[in-house]
Amino acid sequence: MDVFLVILALLFMVLGLIGSFLPVLPGPLTSWVGLFILHLTEAIPFNWTFLIITLILAIGIWILDYIIPAMGTKRYGGSRAGIIGTSIGLIVGLLSPIPGGIIIGPFLGALLGELMNKSEFNKALKAAFGSFLGFLASTFIKFVVAVIYFGLFIMKVVNNTELLF
Repeated sequence: MDVFLVILALLFMVLGLIGSFLPVLPGPLTSWVGLFILHLTEAIPFNWTFLIITLILAIGIWILDYIIPAMGTKRYGGSRAGIIGTSIGLIVGLLSPIPGGIIIGPFLGALLGELMNKSEFNKALKAAFGSFLGFLASTFIKFVVAVIYFGLFIMKVVNNTELLF
């Protein structure tokens, strides 16, 4: 049973890494589920304090993932319309069959939101750039945390391999 749980946890770890780039999957939260599944094995338990702290971190990053692109838009002079456009663009980009829609969507959404708000093109372009930077920042943060969780997974499994088999 432990081997099955380790394989299932590995699947969640890989999905967490993928989820760092795809907004459909909450990367760090998915990776945390992998850590929790690993904890359920008899061979590789984690400390409950560790699991709670890593869960709080994963939830915090999941929340920030929705806030950071909007903050980038606002930081670069965007208005409320640009922030709303960023969010709508992210959803449209996610559903779009166009490759790179997830990246282009928030940028174009912020640009269109600012232009609809009667901003001049240069100001709207600057706000859209801020949205893009916010998206890249949140993706980077998610990926780093998912890699750290994956590293913890690998260390625990390698150190306890003899107990599994």
